[in-house]
Amino acid sequence: MVNKFFLKTFMALNTFAIRVSRGRLGSRLGTQTILLLHSVGHNSGKHYVTPIAYFQTEGFYFLVGSNWGKEQNAGWYYNLLAQPRTTIEVKGQKIPVEAHPAEGLEYERLWEYATHHHTPYLHYKEMTRRHIPIMVLQPGN
Repeated sequence: MVNKFFLKTFMALNTFAIRVSRGRLGSRLGTQTILLLHSVGHNSGKHYVTPIAYFQTEGFYFLVGSNWGKEQNAGWYYNLLAQPRTTIEVKGQKIPVEAHPAEGLEYERLWEYATHHHTPYLHYKEMTRRHIPIMVLQPGN
């Protein structure tokens, strides 16, 4: 499993690189593209900026809540459920979005898209008993 200190440090450095370079550095990790997700803690009320892998298709963005196959969902998922209107930063551009969890046929279509473009999600699904959520981020709120 990933060391928590290493992960937090890496995420902070990646956020810094993306911000300073306006997305020219840190926005690509291997085969994945990375955006900065702004959210407000559903319990704490604190503002968070999280670098996270995303997909863009059909005029919207979406995030796969794999959380590296852990048994619990990531905090950002609960934050978006509580406050779906937020902002993302993609390639140095701030974009207002409204989030909703994908369900039914939409979920199936996006899961297939995500696993086709990043097969490790299939491994994460094997590692956990929980349903791996997908959050759709629709631009323009």
